[in-house]
Amino acid sequence: MNLTDIKAAARAEAFARRKLAFAARAASDCDALITVLAPYRGAVLAGYMPMRTEIDCLPAMAAHLAAGQGGRVGVPVIPGPAQPLRFHEWTPQVRMMEGAFKALIPEGGAELVPNVLIVPLLAFDRRGFRLGYGGGFYDRTLEGLRARGPVTAIGFAFAAQEVEEVPIEPTDQPLDLIVTEHGILPLTGRANSR
Repeated sequence: MNLTDIKAAARAEAFARRKLAFAARAASDCDALITVLAPYRGAVLAGYMPMRTEIDCLPAMAAHLAAGQGGRVGVPVIPGPAQPLRFHEWTPQVRMMEGAFKALIPEGGAELVPNVLIVPLLAFDRRGFRLGYGGGFYDRTLEGLRARGPVTAIGFAFAAQEVEEVPIEPTDQPLDLIVTEHGILPLTGRANSR
């Protein structure tokens, strides 16, 4: 079995596991993320608009804005295949429209360059690697942002999304932190530790 097939099988299993975790979710799933983001007040934060069974980070995005100190929030916009993401400014009041892959994006809004990102995922391991949807958007984005300066990539997931080892390839970018509804997970054995 080649890596493409291994990742496809891992994605199918991860979708099913996340669906079960989503069904059992609690209203307070975002509390740990809000706490983790507190030291980053004033930073440009990239969140995401949750789709299907993704864990909801909108309360943390709103809390980041409400904390003041000049913090701004963007959400990803997919400019095209095989390109890094762009981030357009978001507030709870902004008018949204459907973008690529039916993800909601701001109708207008300034383009922002984040230095902290909340990253969605299907599965993660304790090395800090994530299994995404297969488009490579976040990997290309993180690679480009990290080439420009310090960036903190925070994986946000249900604890049930943890796997022993995510299948990886050289282009996969590790996360700096992983937060579940239970708090921050310690990362061990990261191949690309920063």
